[in-house]
Amino acid sequence: MEAIPSKTQTTIAPDGGFNFLAPDAWKALLSRYSHIVLVANSEAVDFERLRSELPETTLYVFFNKVYKVLDEPFVGNAVLVARSGVMGANIVHRREVTDVLRFFSGDDFLGIVNVRVATEENFSEESRFEGAKTRHLDLTQILGDLYPVGRIATSGFALALWLADLQLPGKIVLAGFSAKRSEKWKVFDVHDWTFEQIFLRLFARMGTISMMGGVDASPYSALAKRFPQVPPVEIAMTAAEVLSERLDNANGQIDRLMSVTKSIRAIENFFRRFKPKTRKQRFLEKSKE
Repeated sequence: MEAIPSKTQTTIAPDGGFNFLAPDAWKALLSRYSHIVLVANSEAVDFERLRSELPETTLYVFFNKVYKVLDEPFVGNAVLVARSGVMGANIVHRREVTDVLRFFSGDDFLGIVNVRVATEENFSEESRFEGAKTRHLDLTQILGDLYPVGRIATSGFALALWLADLQLPGKIVLAGFSAKRSEKWKVFDVHDWTFEQIFLRLFARMGTISMMGGVDASPYSALAKRFPQVPPVEIAMTAAEVLSERLDNANGQIDRLMSVTKSIRAIENFFRRFKPKTRKQRFLEKSKE
């Protein structure tokens, strides 16, 4: 990662393994880019459109398993965000560092940013990232009481919020943030996807960020044009009423499915007891001793 002026650079932690930058140092590094694009691991990412609409001064931010969206080495300004878990950076303890780094090379690659979003997550030392230039970023404080209790923010959401707070001169673009499950990619239930989509779309309507791919134009804006005499709050309440009814109907069908599949789930739970423990499970059990 490019050197930061000494007057704004924080010192390396006493153990020599973690490198943190102060907010003004991050701002100095990122302000040189006209656009900062957060690339979701999603089928909704349209690289052809991104390349055609954005200048060469754009910085592309990738997350974890980049082979989900990249088929060949990436050419352009890029940085890789490595999300941490309780065992350290996920790509480290899953031994995927080499697999993801092969997509980046040259001076345009700024290196890795090891991010943690929840207090139970732990950083991995710089030496664990196969020689890649690494910085560490703790985003637990900026979320605070903002995020719903019992859920953990996605890396993309936390980073978008952090970048907005930095008040950079460049534009922040979210690419492929659809929050939709597909046959190829999971949508993990530990995150509150509904809250994140509401928050990010409000951000976009305020002009703080822009969203490209995965988000269709709001059909409710068309309603406002068709019924100009109706206050926006009435349109919103009517939409909420209809959505509530549809959700109740869906819940009824889900309850029926739960009843029908009860025996199947009982068999699955029986055989699940014989499944070998994962390295993460063994790590958590050992840490409690």
